[in-house]
Amino acid sequence: MRQELLEYLRRITPEEQAILDGRSGIRQELYTSRREFVVDSQRLLDQGRLIEIRPHTRFAHFPRHRHNYVEMVYQCTGRAAHIVECGGRREAIPLRAGDLLFLNQNVSHEILPTAEEDLAVNFIILPQFFSRPVSMIERENILRDFLLDTLSGAVDGSGWLHTRTAGLVPVENLLESMIWTLTGAQAGSSTILEASMGLLFMNLSMYGDVAGRSGSGGGDQSLVFTVLKYIEDRYSDGSLAQLSRQLGRPEYYVSRLLKRYTGSNFKELLQQRKLQQAAYLLAHTPLSVEAILSHIGYGNSSYFYRRFRLRYGCSPKEYRAREAAALKPC
Repeated sequence: MRQELLEYLRRITPEEQAILDGRSGIRQELYTSRREFVVDSQRLLDQGRLIEIRPHTRFAHFPRHRHNYVEMVYQCTGRAAHIVECGGRREAIPLRAGDLLFLNQNVSHEILPTAEEDLAVNFIILPQFFSRPVSMIERENILRDFLLDTLSGAVDGSGWLHTRTAGLVPVENLLESMIWTLTGAQAGSSTILEASMGLLFMNLSMYGDVAGRSGSGGGDQSLVFTVLKYIEDRYSDGSLAQLSRQLGRPEYYVSRLLKRYTGSNFKELLQQRKLQQAAYLLAHTPLSVEAILSHIGYGNSSYFYRRFRLRYGCSPKEYRAREAAALKPC
């Protein structure tokens, strides 16, 4: 990992300094307002963001807790001892440099104290962030099952997934790139992060050494994956009617299944993908808004403008100007 990123992660935070000074341990009120220790994404994510990173708090025992988001822990250097519990199963997971640990919303989790050079990054991710990246995984495997369980919020699904990635250069580069992007908080980074996460999953599904997991996927997951892949490939001209004919399933069944696994129906996911592509084309091409509308298959321009403003907080013209300004060299 680049030295400047390691220096960023080595910084002693005010919370860690208080621990070193003996003034406190982990202060739960920093993470939640609930009586039960459920770390709240609203305390860690700025409004409108679906993904963020946070260096793991060292020097103290992080007590048993859950999250209302998906957590991906990347052990950058050193090691850490995690204890996870899901479905009545409790297990110690030793993380060493290069390991990844995925935890969904249903797993309870605690971490034993770590030392100064035990550097780890916690990715805080809302489930809807995964809809596009998971569609990039082209074969059935344990990682895809875990992610689809995560999208569904299945209580009896996969609670955690531990994979060893040390020495996998593409994975290390992708993780470093994502950490760099998130620490820099560049405008227009959401598309880069979604693509990077998708590439990360593709590499993990092909080369990652899955050391352990809890739970198992459901029988509907292959169908959900097929639908997500269809939306990724056919966002400009696809339709629920056409897809349902291809699958031999009623439209209501497909949409209901998607709602269960992703929180959105077919129409909502299709619109989301169209808007993502529109934002990408505005930021990276000189195409006019009218040409972009044609490219993504939007026939109703006034509806597009409303949906775009609702999603990005500005008009397409303002979005393009903002992205152009952000990309100018200092």
